[in-house]
Amino acid sequence: MATTIKRCGWCGTHADYVQYHDEVWGRPVKDSRELFEKLCLDGQQAGLSWLTVLRKQAGYRQAFCDFVPERIVALPEQYKDELMQNPGIIRNRLKIESIFKNARAFLKLQEQGIEFNQFLWQFSDGQPRIFSRQGGDVPTSDEVSDTMAKALKKAGFTFVGTTICYAFMQAVGMVNDHLVDCHCYQPVSDQMRTFNLNSYP
Repeated sequence: MATTIKRCGWCGTHADYVQYHDEVWGRPVKDSRELFEKLCLDGQQAGLSWLTVLRKQAGYRQAFCDFVPERIVALPEQYKDELMQNPGIIRNRLKIESIFKNARAFLKLQEQGIEFNQFLWQFSDGQPRIFSRQGGDVPTSDEVSDTMAKALKKAGFTFVGTTICYAFMQAVGMVNDHLVDCHCYQPVSDQMRTFNLNSYP
């Protein structure tokens, strides 16, 4: 009899969601542009399911210059009106504007000599936090996400409340919130233990 693969319950059975859970969620990310993209997309999720945003990720990349901040801030003001007609993204003016604001905030940090990956990873002391979660034991925020949210808002970022920041940390491997009986728990934990933000690639 075939062995059933155990996964975190939130990913359900949709093939694209399962792939995201198995191959992306919780894997440590060190690239600043990739972190910027994920933070922006998590902000787009506010009030919606992540699956909705995940299925529009390609549309967002096309609409927002592959999330290259320098290219985003160079877009003309009238482009925002075009984005409100773009079915490939979530057509919410505040959420659209937030990506432009976040790009400006990203570049302002860079001008101050602060790399975005270093800025974000400082909140977990540069290392992933590995937990041993059981079903129903996963929080939606903690003191680290509270601190991150306050710092991001102070730096000019928007749609970065503590719940969004915690979901972001889960996704980019700052915490391992795969359940202990999930088949990804051990390989993600092993990857986290060898993580070094300052090594490339």
